[in-house]
Amino acid sequence: MLFYFIALFTAAVIIWLNNHRNESNRWAAYFLCSASTGGLSDVLMENGYAYAADVLQFLNYTVTPYGILIFSLIYTNVVDAKRSRWKHKLYLMLPLIIMAVFEMLSDNNQWFFNLLLLWSAPYYLISCYLLVISVWREREPRLKRNRFITTIIIAPTLLAVLFFIYVAKVVSPDFEFFNYISVFIIYSLVVALLCTFMYGVLGVRLRFEHDPMESTMRAVSSGASMLNHTIKNEIGKIAISAENLNSLLPDKNEQSKQHMQIIMNASNHMLEMMSRIHSQIKDIVLKEEAVQLKQMIEKNLLQHKALLNRNSITVEAVYEIDPVILCDAIHISEAFGNLLMNAAEAMPNGGEIEVKLTAHKNGVELSVQDRGAGIPAEKLGQVFDPFYSSGKSGKNFGLGLSYVYNVMQKSGAKIVLTSEERHGTRAVLIWPRKKIL
Repeated sequence: MLFYFIALFTAAVIIWLNNHRNESNRWAAYFLCSASTGGLSDVLMENGYAYAADVLQFLNYTVTPYGILIFSLIYTNVVDAKRSRWKHKLYLMLPLIIMAVFEMLSDNNQWFFNLLLLWSAPYYLISCYLLVISVWREREPRLKRNRFITTIIIAPTLLAVLFFIYVAKVVSPDFEFFNYISVFIIYSLVVALLCTFMYGVLGVRLRFEHDPMESTMRAVSSGASMLNHTIKNEIGKIAISAENLNSLLPDKNEQSKQHMQIIMNASNHMLEMMSRIHSQIKDIVLKEEAVQLKQMIEKNLLQHKALLNRNSITVEAVYEIDPVILCDAIHISEAFGNLLMNAAEAMPNGGEIEVKLTAHKNGVELSVQDRGAGIPAEKLGQVFDPFYSSGKSGKNFGLGLSYVYNVMQKSGAKIVLTSEERHGTRAVLIWPRKKIL
């Protein structure tokens, strides 16, 4: 039983330390901690600490189903707004309060377990349902895989706990459940350990490092490559604008001023990106502020206008809403620019790109749709991998989508990419409601 406590508590600590700012990670750590107390309570009981053992056992029975349900609601984005989250947490805590009062007023174990099963069974079953349905509804391949892994780790063991502990305690209070439930706990731990090495679970990814310098060099290489990618994009804008300006300067008209402004904006943006990446080369560090998305899009389209015109590409911008969101203006602008350039590259003979800003059921979405050749279904799952490129121009380093994915994840948002061969590709940036100001 002590191993049971150590294993679950260690898993909770790892998830917490990995990203305690993420609310779903915090609740995963909470319910793992409460589940682990079951193993510690038996050890305390064997050593004569009966009262402490009873308290831990009560927490194990009551807090665990509460914790797993809150985790499932947040992880699957069923509850999104912060205010409604607090309401849900308070309402769902009522059974715990009732159980605490009952425990203080009565020592009837049979009625305790009857009452416990009455509300804990729905909590466990709803949690499993939410996890399974989130896999079914997710369309982005990488997120779908992550949700699937989380579900196969958690759901089978939750159902086993419900049957072998909560139901068994009602049928037979003296039933020895641990020999049965331990099989499922070991299953979850083994699958979780394997998946953290292969894919990552709840953002936790484990790797063997043969040499500390290897890790540092990987970070430097990644940062330098991203910097190279950014400089390539910005110098392309500067070169095209300079060429246009050169032919327009004798006229001294308003267009000359406009192209000069493009050069200045692009240069400033390039310096800002270089400064950000140089100062934090190991990772992207966001500086969030209020950003009017429509204004950011318009400014970005102006920056790319000369290059798009040269390639016979037109842009249709549709603004159904005009939101202000909390994000890093520099990185989000760069991410949108990458999507725009990817769309342009997908249509070497020219065409139309549709940029659309609209409401999403969970917040706000910004989409970029091209009418190019599309991406084959078997390659769609690789598009976010660093250095992977489906472009044929030889000018795409394959870092754009990897960068966009990284920025969106760190922003608490996501990118969804769909594609159909011969009909084009659609990239959608989605911000949750909590990011809308």
